[in-house]
Amino acid sequence: MKIHDLKPADGSTKRRKRKGRGISGKGGKTAGRGTKGQKARNTIPVGFEGGQLPLHIRMPKLRGFTNPFRVEYQAINLDTISESGLSEVTPEALFEKGLVSKGSLIKVLGRGEISGKVVVKAHGFSASAEEAIVAAGGSVEKLPLPFKTRPAASGNQHMNR
Repeated sequence: MKIHDLKPADGSTKRRKRKGRGISGKGGKTAGRGTKGQKARNTIPVGFEGGQLPLHIRMPKLRGFTNPFRVEYQAINLDTISESGLSEVTPEALFEKGLVSKGSLIKVLGRGEISGKVVVKAHGFSASAEEAIVAAGGSVEKLPLPFKTRPAASGNQHMNR
């Protein structure tokens, strides 16, 4: 048997009905659409709701805004720091361990326990994390943010009209 000998099993395929090809055969004249009315004529657009205001127009658009000055931190918890086995925790050291992504701002959060002295350098600390590190005999150092002030808003918002 060759590939050109293959054919579907008898009765498994059926020819499609050729509608609207004259009045001599079945499916002629109105082609199964009935008589008159919107559905008998051309197509109805997608999303058409019979003259009612369509959903995509009823929905409000451009709600809210995206804050251009948002500062996004990558969180790291105390239990992760204690498991890492680092004596000095810096963003670079955390990146090398694969715990954070490169160049991200780090915030230390207070979930878990910390054992032993650890020097933690990060961009932000929760109050409970800072308290726990100092209580364990370690120290915290808050790193400066990479930008001194917020960048100026883009656009001509302050122009007189």
